[in-house]
Amino acid sequence: MTQPRTMAIIGFGEVGQTFARQFHAAGLTDIALYDIAFADPASGPSKAAVAPFRKAASALEAVAGAELVVSAVTAGSDLDAARSVLKGIGRGAWFWDLNSVSPGTKRQAAQLIDGAGGRYVEAAVMSSIPPKGIRTPMLLGGPNAEAFLEAMAPFGLDMKVYAAEIGQASAVKMCRSVLIKGLEALLTESMLAARHYGVEADVLASLKDTIPHPDWPRQAAYMISRALLHGRRRAEEMREVARTVEEAGVAPLLSRPIAERQDWAADEGGRIAKDLLTAPELKRLLDELTAKT
Repeated sequence: MTQPRTMAIIGFGEVGQTFARQFHAAGLTDIALYDIAFADPASGPSKAAVAPFRKAASALEAVAGAELVVSAVTAGSDLDAARSVLKGIGRGAWFWDLNSVSPGTKRQAAQLIDGAGGRYVEAAVMSSIPPKGIRTPMLLGGPNAEAFLEAMAPFGLDMKVYAAEIGQASAVKMCRSVLIKGLEALLTESMLAARHYGVEADVLASLKDTIPHPDWPRQAAYMISRALLHGRRRAEEMREVARTVEEAGVAPLLSRPIAERQDWAADEGGRIAKDLLTAPELKRLLDELTAKT
């Protein structure tokens, strides 16, 4: 199976930018980009879309001639991204869906892409893209997954085929997210209340007996900061998580409120100094979050 020689990336946020840089460094030099934020020249994606990459005016322009299309948008835009390329995706081109959405949403996207002549590949990204980038562990799903794994082998990615059925790989990711994103929300809420009573250090110390961890203050600061930095994207993902839970016939009694807390974190993160979010320290974070405005 021949490895792809041309790539289009739909969605040029943190993931898209990381993939563009690292695949280019790995030898895939013909990379086109599109992001809806390109409409604003001052946006982060616009400023990052520079040579050696080609900045496209539309998704259709980006995917023209691309042997591999990477969909790296927010969860709420997953189907919109798939629809945006239908009239331009080449026959047999790979469509690698990295987005964190429900199994049902992945199945809808697969029907769209395969119906347009592309080859849809479900991916469940199983940890944060930093620091491993394109070598972040992923589960692949769908009838095209085996062939895609073979085609991408020269890049040395950390991927494995999880299931031939679309949706199973994403079910693993989304059910995991109930816990991971939920823990971020719970730690945030716990620490805010504990700060009010002046007991945050004792609360964290008491966790060691129940959930052993060598440095709970550091872990709490990290998890709270991730929500403050990426809360909007996480909130969209949690709404897809709630959909995943509903598709299983289970009431998403906790997943929906987690999305609300992540939205709150995104709002708060916008007023906190970036250096505090990228190098978080729990006391300073709580100082900022509880400061009167």
